[in-house]
Amino acid sequence: MGFFTDAYDLFCISTISKLLGRLYYYDGKMKPGKLPRDVNNFVIGVALIGTLTGQLFFGWLGDRLGRKRVYGVTLVLMVICAIGSGLSFGSSPKSVMATLCFFRFWLGFGIGGDYPLSATIMSEYANKRTRGAFIAAVFAMQGVGIIFAGLVSMTLSAIFLYFFPAPPFSADHVHSTQPQADFLWRIVLMLGAAPALITYYWRMKMPETARYTALIAGNAKQAALDMEKVLEIEIQADQEKVAQFKSANDYRLLSGEFFRRHGRHLIGTMSTWFLLDIAFYSQNLTQKDIFPVMHLTSSAENVNALREVYQTSKAMFIVALCGTFPGYWVTVLLIEKMGRYLIQLVGFFMMSLLMLIMGIKYDYLKDKNHTLFAALYGATFFFANFGPNSTTFVLPAELFPTRVRSTCHALSAAAGKAGAIVAAFGVQSFTLDEKSSQIKGALIVLAFTNMLGFFCTFLVTETKGRSLEEISGEDGRAGEDGKAGEGRG
Repeated sequence: MGFFTDAYDLFCISTISKLLGRLYYYDGKMKPGKLPRDVNNFVIGVALIGTLTGQLFFGWLGDRLGRKRVYGVTLVLMVICAIGSGLSFGSSPKSVMATLCFFRFWLGFGIGGDYPLSATIMSEYANKRTRGAFIAAVFAMQGVGIIFAGLVSMTLSAIFLYFFPAPPFSADHVHSTQPQADFLWRIVLMLGAAPALITYYWRMKMPETARYTALIAGNAKQAALDMEKVLEIEIQADQEKVAQFKSANDYRLLSGEFFRRHGRHLIGTMSTWFLLDIAFYSQNLTQKDIFPVMHLTSSAENVNALREVYQTSKAMFIVALCGTFPGYWVTVLLIEKMGRYLIQLVGFFMMSLLMLIMGIKYDYLKDKNHTLFAALYGATFFFANFGPNSTTFVLPAELFPTRVRSTCHALSAAAGKAGAIVAAFGVQSFTLDEKSSQIKGALIVLAFTNMLGFFCTFLVTETKGRSLEEISGEDGRAGEDGKAGEGRG
């Protein structure tokens, strides 16, 4: 539910950002209002900046204070800031956007905490035979959140169109906007508070993970009691063995020992997530600008503002349902059979190939074959999610030792959000004007970044079928080259 909320909050802004331009930047002339490029980039990207900082802060805090202790704080922050985003008032367009960006930053800060904490908690609870599927299932709720972002915006815009129909057609009425539409974007943003509020009770009932309690806090007895409640079987505490594990792995993140054992893996998880998110967030955040090119939505000059929200949300919903959503759950079904490594390689390669085809044949697809364009575009979403968008979340939760697992996942996720920020402030700028040459160039560049991600995948190792202690070397096993988890297994 946390990841469902995260995805809804991050991606619902794409459905209503054009409406913000038509509401607050319409100058009364015969042209729809449009967010200035810098304002648009900041409205879209500020939550990603907040997410990056939140990942680093809460990831570090999760290793210092415990996973559960800070798990509820992220939800409280998300509830407050989702509501605050919808209550962004001001006496001028600039002040409204500034207030909105303020709350979106802190909303992203709370969302950022969910990444390392959710992944770490799930990995430390699951058994080695189903761990990958369980972590992937947590992340797959991102797909459900994206679907609901489109569905909620589509449903609410349809309701507003029914009760507040546009005046009789004229060019001026197409370019202006019903004043009631100001409520639409606020409701869409505030609804993100509902699932976070519901989830809070469940999170507070969850016990701390036994691995944290035993291997970091050093309390074998409490760890055994907590796991007895979860598994409903009697477990004997072995304080002496816990002490041995704890002393054998008592090294800091910024130490030569860590980099000897895990440095290559950390570089691998950070680089692949960074490169993946450049492409993934470029796809998601620029959908509203690509849809008119595919003829999935009408040009802004030919449609009323509420109708534009409806069409954009409907297209986003269809693409997510047919491309994004299946990819996540195919990963859940196959990750324990194929392994993380192969799925990531296949996903990166197919994304690169599909984007290269779209870039090279862009003019043909745009002018003569919209159906094929939409199919190729949807396929990139499928292979992103049946591929690196899922596995880059799973691998950092498995590769690193308990003492720094949350922090290392946070570093990897923050690298991903750095890639997302590149997408929001860089790649998105190339698509705002809908010029063929700019969109072609962006697609070819993204194909290249995906191929870099393919090669960076060779820096990580397969984790399927091994315990967390065996993978990280916490149980004392290591390969002859000194790299944890690559020897006996």
